[in-house]
Amino acid sequence: MKFYSRNWYYIGGILFVIMSFVMGFFGDGVSQIEKILIFSFMSLLVHQFEEYGLPGGFPAFFNVIMNGEKEAPDRYPQNSQLAMVVNVVLAYPFYMAAIIFSDAIWLGLATMYFGFSQILMHGIVMNRKLKSFYNPGLAASIFLHGPIGVYYTWYVTTHDLAGTWDYIAGIIAMIAAAVIIVALPIKLFSSRQAKYPFSQEEMERFGMSEKAKRLSEPMRVQKSNTFCFCFIIMYRSEQGGHLARCKIL
Repeated sequence: MKFYSRNWYYIGGILFVIMSFVMGFFGDGVSQIEKILIFSFMSLLVHQFEEYGLPGGFPAFFNVIMNGEKEAPDRYPQNSQLAMVVNVVLAYPFYMAAIIFSDAIWLGLATMYFGFSQILMHGIVMNRKLKSFYNPGLAASIFLHGPIGVYYTWYVTTHDLAGTWDYIAGIIAMIAAAVIIVALPIKLFSSRQAKYPFSQEEMERFGMSEKAKRLSEPMRVQKSNTFCFCFIIMYRSEQGGHLARCKIL
């Protein structure tokens, strides 16, 4: 279990390579809609590898930059085992179910909407937090989740495979999946005493630990400058025989 918790995203990368060959040589044996859904699952594998493997750094980004953890940044709120559960035990079946039950268009749409949400999270929310134009997971979101999701939506629409209910149910299912797959496990199982911390290498990939320190520096500098400014005001006031109250703005 410890080995898999440390290497699940590498194994996912190997699975992506195997599936690429299988789809390249035998892809004609599946329907078009199944093919799109399979490629969607493959994009998930790439997304996860980008976040945790190459360039990696998502553990430090999520724990330190997104959640401000200082006491146990290598294991809270997310640790290596919890990351594996979220990304493999829960996310894999969600995408695989859409492939197996490809006639349930609403379920396929839910996985596509989930991919669209990654574009918003990585492209806007996470970039703003990191104060950057890139963060681990953004490339897969833009170049894989986005195009595949658009194509799937176009395909089911132009072939009259989706009704109004499918689009509505897809949105509801996507929200439910986000809660069940991501939010709920982290809420229930996060612990600063977790026995499966991320390794130092995982925390430092993409220079994310250094980025976290750099992002916290302006706040320290601002506090230091405020202290110096207050000290000068009080010193000058005392020289003039008056005691001043310093207000921190």
